[in-house]
Amino acid sequence: MYRIGIDVGGTNTDAIILDENHHLIHAVKSPTSLDIKTGIETSLRNLLQESNIDKTQITHAMLGTTQCTNAIVERKKLAQVGVIRLGYPATASVAPYTSWPEDMVQKLSGKYALVHGGYEYDGQVLGEVDEAEITALLEEWGSSVESIAVIGVFSSIKNDQELQIRDLIHQVYGPEFPVSCSSLIGSVGLIERENATILNAALCKVIETTTQGFVQALEEEGITDAAVFLCQNDGTLMSIDYAKQFPILTIACGPTNSIRGASYLAKIKDTMVLDVGGTTSDIGVLQDGFPRESSVAVEVGDIRTNFRMPDIISVGLGGGSIVRSENGKITVGPDSVGYKIGQEALVFGGHTLTTTDIAVRLGLADVGDKSLVAHLDEDFAKNVQAEIAAIIEQAIDKMKTSSGDVELVLVGGGSVVIPDTIRGVSHMIKPENGGVANAIGACIAQISGQYEQIYIYSTEPREDSLRDAQEKAVKQAVLAGADPATVELVEVEETPLAYHPGNATRLRVKVVGNMK
Repeated sequence: MYRIGIDVGGTNTDAIILDENHHLIHAVKSPTSLDIKTGIETSLRNLLQESNIDKTQITHAMLGTTQCTNAIVERKKLAQVGVIRLGYPATASVAPYTSWPEDMVQKLSGKYALVHGGYEYDGQVLGEVDEAEITALLEEWGSSVESIAVIGVFSSIKNDQELQIRDLIHQVYGPEFPVSCSSLIGSVGLIERENATILNAALCKVIETTTQGFVQALEEEGITDAAVFLCQNDGTLMSIDYAKQFPILTIACGPTNSIRGASYLAKIKDTMVLDVGGTTSDIGVLQDGFPRESSVAVEVGDIRTNFRMPDIISVGLGGGSIVRSENGKITVGPDSVGYKIGQEALVFGGHTLTTTDIAVRLGLADVGDKSLVAHLDEDFAKNVQAEIAAIIEQAIDKMKTSSGDVELVLVGGGSVVIPDTIRGVSHMIKPENGGVANAIGACIAQISGQYEQIYIYSTEPREDSLRDAQEKAVKQAVLAGADPATVELVEVEETPLAYHPGNATRLRVKVVGNMK
C-alpha cells in the first residue's frame, strides 16, 4: 500500500511516495509551472516512472496547492459573488466591501444586500428573517451571481438564520449552488468574518478546477481507486467535497505541510521550524506536533480576515534569491529567479548571482559546476552569508515568545543557503529528506475538524458546552473524511468575553482522526 503526496511551491513542485509504514520510497522535484497543473502532472509522471511501483497499490493521494492563494493575490479566476448580510438596519453604517481594494470589488461584482435578521450579542433576536425579502433578492440577482456569501450578525452565537437562508438559496438556485455561511468560516468580528466568507465564496470555481485537474492527472497515470485529499492550513487534510465547501482553508497550507513534515522527520513535537524554498523562507512554531495558529486578524490579498490561519512569518529569502552589491552594500532578495534557477544561477551557466551560488562557493552545497563561481571573492561570499543570517535572525526573534535561544529544525530545498550558526538558535537540526518535508507533511497528515462558537455558561453549563462543541467538531472531521472511530480531541481554547454579563466564552475545539 502506498500514499502519494504532492506539494506545489513557488519554485518547485515536490512529489513523494510513502509506503504503509510511512517510509519514503521515492521523491522528485520539478519546476512549478505558470499554470500549476503542468508542474503537478510532470512531477507525478516522473515519480511513478522512476519509482516503478504497482499503481494499483496506491490507496491515497494528497495535494497541497497555492492556487487559491494565487487566485486572490492575482485577482484571477474568481467567481461573481452576491453578499447577503442579516442585520438591517443596525449594521447599515458600514457596508460590505468597506476598505477592500477597488479592483477586487469589481472582480467579484460588488453585489450585496442588507436584509432583516441577525442576533444581539447575548443571543436575543435582532430581527426575524423575511423569506419573501430573500426570494425577491434572489430573483433580482438571477444568473448575475455564481456564488453567495451569507453573514449574520452574531451568528457566532446562533447560526440558524444563516442556515435557513442557505436552504432557501438552494431551493431557488438548486442544491449544488455554492453558498458560504460565515458561522462555519470566521470568528467573532462581523467585518473580518464577512470578508473571509466573501473570499471563500469567490474561490468556488478555482477549487473546482483544482480538484478536477488533480483527479484527472491521477487517472491519466492509471490511478483510479485512490482516495483524494487536499491539504488544510492547520497541517491536516480534507476530502475533495469538503474542500469545495471551504476552499479558503487551503490558503497557507504549504508552510504548514513543511512544519508537519519537519515534526515527523525530526521526531519532535515542540520546536521552531524554518522552511527554505526557492523564493521565500517560512518560519513557524510546532506545538504538540501541529502548527501554532495566529491569534490576530490576518490580511489575505490586502483584505483583513479572521478565519483560521497559521502563525507564519515569511521573508524574501530562498535558494534563488538574487544577490547584489551596490556601493559596498550587500542585499539579498526579496526578488528571486524562482523556478528558472536551473538556467539563471551562475553554477548552472546563467548570469545571475544567487544565494545558491554563494553556498556552492563556500562549500555548503554541491550542485551545478562549482568552477563557475570560483571567481567570487571568499570574503564577499562570507559577507553575503552574514546578511542571510541577519535576515533569518530577525525573523526568528519575531516568532519567539521568550528571550532564550530556541531549537530550530531546518528543512526545504533551499536550506543549503542557511549558515550553520544563527544567533538566538541553540541547536539546529537538519533531518534526512528535509528537502521534501512539505510533501511528506502532506502525506502523513491526519483529518481535522474544528468548531468555534460563543457559549453562555450561565445558561448552558461549561461541561455541556464542551460536549456540544466537541460533537460538532467531530462531525466536521467526519465530513472532511476522517474515520469516526479514530477521532480524538487535541485542543480546547476558551476566551471569556468581558463585555457579556452572562459569563459568555468563545469556545474553540479541535479534533483529529485518521483517514478512512
